[in-house]
Amino acid sequence: MLQLRSVTKRFGTIIALDDVSLDIARGEFFGLLGPNGAGKSTLMSLVAGLRAADAGTLHLDGAPLTAANAASRTSLGLVPQHIALYPELNADENLRIFGALYGLRGADLRDRINTALTAVQLADRRRDPVKNFSGGMQRRLNLVAALLHRPKLLLCDEPTVGVDPQSRNAIFEYLQALNRDGLTIIYSTHYMEEATRLCSRIGIIDHGKILALGTLEELLTRLPFEEEIRFPATAATAPLAVELAALGELATADGSHRFRPHIDCKLSAFYARAESHAVPGRLFTSQRPTLEAVFLHLTGRTLRE
Repeated sequence: MLQLRSVTKRFGTIIALDDVSLDIARGEFFGLLGPNGAGKSTLMSLVAGLRAADAGTLHLDGAPLTAANAASRTSLGLVPQHIALYPELNADENLRIFGALYGLRGADLRDRINTALTAVQLADRRRDPVKNFSGGMQRRLNLVAALLHRPKLLLCDEPTVGVDPQSRNAIFEYLQALNRDGLTIIYSTHYMEEATRLCSRIGIIDHGKILALGTLEELLTRLPFEEEIRFPATAATAPLAVELAALGELATADGSHRFRPHIDCKLSAFYARAESHAVPGRLFTSQRPTLEAVFLHLTGRTLRE
């Protein structure tokens, strides 16, 4: 559905996107995961036509996406990172303005507004000025404003920043329902739990480059370990910790050891060494690696806030 080929965007000496190529399939819920400043919003702005690429091409259903070609953007909906609403106007007035910009009129527009406000549980607040809404309510209204014209592709640029847990969950459930109904969604975030919950495929981006791309299971195969074992860092476990360096990666923080066995290390070897040092099994907890582990493996640091 959406194709990016060798897309590059510079801002002065800063390369915001560096030779990015990407394909988004119809009906996909694609996550763009990366820290602030990684290039997520720049990529969204290029797809939305708000900026022009310095090099490369973008196509939607075979038609070029350019800043100059307004017709190519009629199939897109954009939920920007910052609230794009008129605070002095009420919810109904805001949606009427956005609907008019999409060319909607009359009964059709009224029906779409009613459906949208009901879907995000704001129908009873439709006459209230948006400036009186909570952050979560404004985010939900911002979302449906991008959907009034029923786009084929929805761009969500970190749509839950500063949102309370209840509103965040409501946004998640609404987006998942839209995706089940066939809407293609590109969702940028620096929250790994959001990408894990929502996205069928994830691209990890940093410094303008796509570092890895795939489903969660495919991304986890990029790691040199399959499991992480944690146990207390005490005098009794210190001799065991010393021996584990030969079996994998060991890190210590906040009074705990975190051991990631090499891919060819059998867990039986780990537990045999633990038994030889009389360290009881109840002290160990194991878990599968996460997106954070993949990110750290690829970049060597945590996600920036």
